[in-house]
Amino acid sequence: METIEIKTESIQLDQLLKWASAAATGGEAKHLIQSGQVLLNGTVETRRSKKVHRNDIVTVGNRTFKVI
Repeated sequence: METIEIKTESIQLDQLLKWASAAATGGEAKHLIQSGQVLLNGTVETRRSKKVHRNDIVTVGNRTFKVI
């Protein structure tokens, strides 16, 4: 599991994917999220603007990130 440090209280899911290099562009992040390929705390999340907070777990493919 990789860790991703954020300096704000929360971050949008699509921005987090770009920050973590799980998506190269915003369009790629949008596609991953809307096609059901992203899990937030074990549940499929299809909203790009979903707020992600510290201690949340995001999974994309075979990569898992813990937000700290």
